[in-house]
Amino acid sequence: MQPFVSVRRVTKRYDGRAVVDSVSLEVHAGESVVVVGPSGSGKTTLLRMIAGLENPDDGEVWLDGRHVSAPRRIVVAPHARRIGFVFQDLALWPHMTVRDHLRFVLKAARVSRQERADRTSAVLTLVRIADMADRYPHQLSGGEQQRVALARALVGRPRLLLLDEPLSSVDPELRTALRTELLRLKAAVDVTMIYVSHDREDAAVLADCVIQMQAGRVVVPGALENNRGRA
Repeated sequence: MQPFVSVRRVTKRYDGRAVVDSVSLEVHAGESVVVVGPSGSGKTTLLRMIAGLENPDDGEVWLDGRHVSAPRRIVVAPHARRIGFVFQDLALWPHMTVRDHLRFVLKAARVSRQERADRTSAVLTLVRIADMADRYPHQLSGGEQQRVALARALVGRPRLLLLDEPLSSVDPELRTALRTELLRLKAAVDVTMIYVSHDREDAAVLADCVIQMQAGRVVVPGALENNRGRA
């Protein structure tokens, strides 16, 4: 079966140092992969290359059989990859309401006014913040802000959801609840997911398989570990 995401020996250097060093991985449609490793291991840079926010110095990225990144060249722009991205700092816009965050994404995608309203309402209900649609980020708790970031990532109906340590700033009790919520959301929208974390508990709960990185490389041959009974 052809993988949905294929990363082929990608390398990214900053100031002559390889922060991602000849990394390859494959993710199949519907799969949930968690990339774990310490800070500075290259996890975020790898995610950004998959998203098209960084181009590789060497290697290639393919999505659904389509060549999207080549050495020092973005072949397919990020907005054309149908990817939802949840950033570590969430990157919410302070001057926009919750509803406006989602409508902005849909307007940029040239979705009609009526469909923008319908899809916004549906996704806010899905992530259970419909009653907060007219609030601003500063009026929300940390967990509610996480849900807004997820809603914004999902409203464009992405084929691939990328999450960069989205739960790193919440307390342990809320983190446990949000992990469960992520599983529910993934099942509801049937999306392929790559989740970056330094927390192995995230991997234990969320992953179909785990990839471990260290110093820019995937470590341990066959570093894919089956965690939830899927081959």
